[in-house]
Amino acid sequence: MDIRYSRQILFAPIGPTGQEKLGTSRVAIVGMGALGTVLANHMVRAGIGFVRLIDRDFVEPSNLQRQMLYDEDDARQHLPKAMAAGDKLKRINSQVTIEPIVADLTPYNAERLLTDVDLVLDATDNFQVRYLINDVCVKHEIPWVYGGAVSAKGMFAAIRPGITPCLRCLFPEAPKPGETPTCDTAGVIGPIIHVIASYQAAEAMKLLIGADDALNPHLEHVDLWLNQHQQLSISSARRSDCPTCGLRQFVYLEPTSDEGLATSLCGRNTIQISPAVETRLDLEQLVERLSPLGKVERNPFLLRFHIGEHTLVVFPDGRVLVQGTDDPALARSLHARYIGA
Repeated sequence: MDIRYSRQILFAPIGPTGQEKLGTSRVAIVGMGALGTVLANHMVRAGIGFVRLIDRDFVEPSNLQRQMLYDEDDARQHLPKAMAAGDKLKRINSQVTIEPIVADLTPYNAERLLTDVDLVLDATDNFQVRYLINDVCVKHEIPWVYGGAVSAKGMFAAIRPGITPCLRCLFPEAPKPGETPTCDTAGVIGPIIHVIASYQAAEAMKLLIGADDALNPHLEHVDLWLNQHQQLSISSARRSDCPTCGLRQFVYLEPTSDEGLATSLCGRNTIQISPAVETRLDLEQLVERLSPLGKVERNPFLLRFHIGEHTLVVFPDGRVLVQGTDDPALARSLHARYIGA
């Protein structure tokens, strides 16, 4: 066993046997923002055999305060978070297989990306994607760890399909836009990110080595600023009428439109347009077509097209971020005008 894990092996609940289990485990992390960068750091340094990094976004200067794997060069180059994180993590532990995926998790790809792993870690920033993770994991009986943080507050829970309540048992309906604070509206401090993600990472390690007796049976809530820690027992919260784990209705896996998804990115004055079917765009060809019309910036992973007050960030998988508007109709219009069907 590599000497790098010697102190972890000395921890009796893990030991040599547990370390071997970690080394053959496969984990997917959904979201490579604040929670995701901490989770990925823990997983790779702990020697998890395979780590898939899934994220739709690119690095911006406002990320650097709390998203610990990125630096100013990443922001300057507008690198996709999954690629920038993967590059750094490969230098941290070359023994781990790291697979960066630049994509939005959608009903079209969720089962493909999440069903060949032993555990899914939630590092997303919205409930729609969490419900999608929940649908996949309940359907395929894959454990996952929920986590969220904003301001100085955060919460987490380990979810084991068929054993614990699922996410929809705990939260039957997603909050409506504007009902809950976000990092873009209420801010966030870096320490709460590390606290929640570290709790999630600990639960992950317990699940991967089979230490079920040590798993936290609560939905935990932490407020670092007010020094408050609350535990909500969820052992009896499983519902027989839960649409997901009770009735096995996986509605979040059902595509909602044949014209693609238009999603508002909360607090960012940005609409994401996702294609209705998986596709690949030729970015070089797009550069030639758009360059006469406005300023185009290109790196190996995306292009940025500036037109008037708006910027279109185009990814090879067909996703387009329309920056400078929160109007889906206008975003679709700009997308149709400059990118096409």
